[in-house]
Amino acid sequence: MALSPVWRAFTSCAMNRCGVLRKAVRSSGFPLFPWGHCPWRGTGSFLDPEMKAFLEENTEVTSRGSLTPEIQLRLLTPRCKFWWERADLWPHSDPYWAVYWPGGQALSRYLLDNPDVVRGKSVLDIGSGCGATAIAAKMSGALRILANDIDPIAGMAITLNCELNQLNPFPILTKNMLDLEQDKWDLVVLGDMFYDEDLADSLHQWLKNCFWVYRTRVLIGDPGRPQFSGHSIQHQLHKVAEYSLPEPTRQENNGLTTSTVWEFQP
Repeated sequence: MALSPVWRAFTSCAMNRCGVLRKAVRSSGFPLFPWGHCPWRGTGSFLDPEMKAFLEENTEVTSRGSLTPEIQLRLLTPRCKFWWERADLWPHSDPYWAVYWPGGQALSRYLLDNPDVVRGKSVLDIGSGCGATAIAAKMSGALRILANDIDPIAGMAITLNCELNQLNPFPILTKNMLDLEQDKWDLVVLGDMFYDEDLADSLHQWLKNCFWVYRTRVLIGDPGRPQFSGHSIQHQLHKVAEYSLPEPTRQENNGLTTSTVWEFQP
């Protein structure tokens, strides 16, 4: 089913929104947590009960219409009240985590189909959103995972999504990775993050540092947004896999038909 006009406008804005990664989340009332001190570590017992109830009431558990039917997620769907409400009535920060974006779908499908990419390795998922790619890494045998999203509500949603898939929640960091000292990771994954030119430039430099300092492997998922396909990073990419998007995902993303996994090789 296509997005309602209200949420179609939201997702269109989200695909072109400036500075989302860098935006401090104020409206939710939750703090940002420093490296290694995320409250969503382990069992999920640190979930705020009121927010947990809000998320459970206003999202639907679904595995339909994506590239990864193995993964269940809490998302905004036509069965949800806020799907039909004006977007400005949503009482918290914009729920980018409540959409399963096509770049993340491609990355998640690739990791599930190619578990050797992550098995026994450390994985950082930047801009994790609903957490699907980090969940796919966990399902495929990753040894250590950190999901990064600046929105603390996304952190709670990721924890709930881990539980839906019978996984112990992994650590979640709700600070801007680009502002922190880099750490060593075997693999960095990021989907749908090249939606703004300035952010793309910052990510490009950060990823180059990861590669040259730690020899980190980098995989990027993107459905062909102009901010990505027109960026200079294109000269440093190798196509790993391309997927035809399911019809529901096409309808929700302005007719995009495919999503590709790229390896960054500067």
